[in-house]
Amino acid sequence: MNTFICYDRCGTCKKAEKWLGEHGIEFEKRPIKEDNPSAEELKNWIEQSGIPAKKFFNTSGQLYKSLGIKDKLSIMSDEEQTKLLATDGMLVKRPIFLTEDGKVLVGFKEQEWQDKLI
Repeated sequence: MNTFICYDRCGTCKKAEKWLGEHGIEFEKRPIKEDNPSAEELKNWIEQSGIPAKKFFNTSGQLYKSLGIKDKLSIMSDEEQTKLLATDGMLVKRPIFLTEDGKVLVGFKEQEWQDKLI
């Protein structure tokens, strides 16, 4: 089963969920705040997606800004970044869509989702 990892108060997540429904794509919903991804899950998703760990950060989030993470990322290893992401779901860019066949989509870009899911 596909998994849609989201935050219900996120406008982008709402758009993505609506888009999935309009295209008849089934999924299980996983709330990122209550069920934060583990470091191991994040490590796997980063590898599967081919996207660098730093792109998994929610750079517009209050927590990201208050912790000054922008200034720290350049000196952190991928492992350190992954461990930091695993500390709080609000640090993680969303939505994340995991397909049954191993695709990992981070953030909602309609054309990318169209190309990879339809």
